Order: sequence, then structure tokens, then C-alpha cells
Amino acid sequence: MPHPVVTPHDARLMAKIIDRPDFERWAARARATGGCAQPVFLTGTVDHVHTGTGELLHRYCTDTEPDGALPVACKTRRASRCPACAEIYRADTYQLIRAGLAGGKGVPESVSGHPAAFVTLTAPSFGPVHARRVRGGRVERCHPRRDAKPCPHGVVASCTVRHGEDDPRLGEPLCPDCYDYAGSVLFNALAPELWRRFTLALRRYLAKSAGLTQKQFRETLAISFAKVAEYQRRGVVHFHAVIRFDGPDGPATSPPQWATVQLLADAVRHAAGAVSVTTPAAPDVAARSLSWGAQVDIRPITSTGELTHEAVAGYIAKYATKAAECVGTLDRRLRPSDDLDELPITPHARRLISACLHLGALEEFADLRLVQWAHMLGFRGHFSTKSRRYSTTLGALRAARIAYIRQQLPGWQPPDDQDPDLIVAIAEWRFHSQGLTRGEALVTAALTGKPLPPSSQDATTRSAA
Repeated sequence: MPHPVVTPHDARLMAKIIDRPDFERWAARARATGGCAQPVFLTGTVDHVHTGTGELLHRYCTDTEPDGALPVACKTRRASRCPACAEIYRADTYQLIRAGLAGGKGVPESVSGHPAAFVTLTAPSFGPVHARRVRGGRVERCHPRRDAKPCPHGVVASCTVRHGEDDPRLGEPLCPDCYDYAGSVLFNALAPELWRRFTLALRRYLAKSAGLTQKQFRETLAISFAKVAEYQRRGVVHFHAVIRFDGPDGPATSPPQWATVQLLADAVRHAAGAVSVTTPAAPDVAARSLSWGAQVDIRPITSTGELTHEAVAGYIAKYATKAAECVGTLDRRLRPSDDLDELPITPHARRLISACLHLGALEEFADLRLVQWAHMLGFRGHFSTKSRRYSTTLGALRAARIAYIRQQLPGWQPPDDQDPDLIVAIAEWRFHSQGLTRGEALVTAALTGKPLPPSSQDATTRSAA
């Protein structure tokens, strides 16, 4: 990600920050956030009190900090909002996925011998869109149709262009008026439920194939998974998942010999084609049955083959930091003051958001919360999820990082004559503001080598309570 161009005006803003009398402490705090582009500033105190005597041994107060507030990293996963924090999230996700394939982080290395596959479940078609297809190293024409007839809106569903990777038309419908925008946002909203039904169908198929009851199956074989949602350019999500066979006690035990990668592939194909979700009917909105698309990709994961543990972990971790930016939508929630026609979004994204707002206002779709998730084009699930016993957790990885930082940069330490087990820290924090001024953001980027987010290339503002 390129660094922003520093204009003479930017240089003057940076000089004001560098000339601060407390710049060294300010810079230390900026480095402590890891170069966060939108840190949260807190005010408050931390009192270290002896529980036996009630004596106040030490007090920290943010009044001594630059501007009277302590910056804390925002910890967002979105690279479009904060590249620095998103990189930490990406690295943690990489370690989480890799540990479930190769071992480590509390997972035995023997797990690398368990059958595992990388599965991609796609969405169905909601109308022809401009696409880039590459076969044999050659880019094919988008939608070549010699005998195509005009649609009811007078548009011929044909495109002979060989689109480039950055062509803004990619994902745009050939005829927006024919495109099923309602179906697209409803699929996004119901994709988590479709995944839940897929996992149930997967277990039923495997139990039936082995001639076991569901209870016997649970006592014989366990299925672990980790998945991430990715937006296609047309604005619908599809899921990339690692699915692994384990013994009944999880990764520490081996699955039975009959649980092979081929059986896993057969079960995935069956489950993907067997499940569907029916949407409710509403005025001017017919009920529809939504299911996975016809394209289901299943590839074995091995330690040395074409698809290695590291390659899969890197692929999933990359998409864990992205959202719907590729569609041209917002990376924030809609505000009541937003004018949909004035938002800096693509026409396709605008119509998808409009469909969310229209359907979300209907009582039949109230449970889907389409209005609240209109900026995500209806998708309201977690972007990355895993089964309980797949591997370690993000919380455990973060706790280990915090413990390491505390060892490297210890804060106040109790006197040698005091029992640390009898000392408690009583903290009181209040929100002060969030974000950096343009000058602060540029200096922080220079100090830490972290880029500004794309949405902050022109200006960065601070919001206060």
C-alpha cells in the first residue's frame, strides 16, 4: 500500500507536531499503538491498592499524557480503516489457521496427518455480470453472444471485451434492471444459516455412509472447520473453508481409516447440493428458495503438495481483513443523515444498498436487520469463524502477545517488601475521542512505517465524545 504524497501543507502540519515540547512522549505513545491510524483516546486513572491495608501504592493518571489522553489501538480487522491493526489481525488469523493444519499453539503436530480439504462454496447467479475469465493463461471475452436478443429493457446480454483486472465494470450487471438485487442481498443475509444447514447435512451424509447413528458418529468422528467470507465483485459472499477430520476427542486423536479425503469431498458435494433456505413472502416480494451455486471447489490440503498448510493459512488470513470494499460500497454503517444518491459508491452498490433498505423496512424481513447491515449488502455474519476444537483462539493469541509486551515493557512494579498477590489495580476509563488529525497521522506513519488507510489519504479527522 503506497504512502501518501506529502504536500507543502502537509509538511507544515507535520512540523507543528514535531515541534511540540512533549514530542518524544507523544512519539512513544504513537509507536505503542503500532502505528494505528484511528486510535481510541481514553482518559482516566489506574490505582494500585493493597487489599490488606487499603493503602494506595501507586496512581497512574492520563493528565500526564500528551493532550491529557492515552491512545489505544483500535484493533479493527478492516485494512481499509487501519492497515496496522488489520495486519495484526491477519497475522493472528494465519497462525490460527496454520495451527489447525500443521500443529503448534497447543495443537499436536500429529494433526498434519488428518484428512483435510480446502472448500469453496459460491453463490448462485442473480443475473449476468461483467467477468474476467482466464483459461490456459489467456483472458477470454466476457459474454460473447452472437444470437443474443435484447432483454425487456432493450439491453443485449453480450459483452466481447477482455476485461483487465482493474476494470471498474467487473461485477456490474449487463442489465441492472434485470438483475435480481433482492435475491442478492437476501442470499448474503441468509448465507450463515445456509452454512449451518450445510454442516448438518455434511454430518448426516458421513454418518449414513459409515452406517452409524448420529450418536455413534459423534463417538467415532469429529469434524473441525475454519472459514472466511469473501465478497465477489458482484456483491455476494462466498465461503472459503478448511474442513478437517478428527477423532472423537478432537485434533489429539486420529480419525478412523475410513474417513478419507475422498469421502470428505463426496460429503461436501452432497451437502452443498442438498440444502436450501426459503425466504418469506412479502408485498411485491415473492418467496424464493436460496441455495449454494453450482461451483463447488474441493482441494486436498497436504504439507508438501500443491496446496500446503502455509498457502491455505495465508489465503484465508488475507480475506479476513477485507469486507465489501471491492464492490464499491462503504466501509462504515449508514447514518441517518446520509443521502444515498450523494454517497461515494458505485451505482451497483447503490442499488444493492437500496434493496437492503427497501426489504429491511418490511415486517417480514425485520429479523434479518437489512437496514443495519445495508453497508455490508445484507451480510451480517462473522467474517471468520471456526469450530471449537479446530485450533487455538484469537483470544489466546492476543493474551500471549499482551503477556510478552508486559515482559518487554513492564509498567509500575510493587516494592520488594509487598506481596504482589495482595495488590489490585482499579481502573476507571472514559472515552475522549478517536482518530488522528492529518498532521498526526502523517507523523505516525513516518515513525512506524505504517501506511495510512485508503479512506484517509486526503484527510483524517478526530471525533470527540
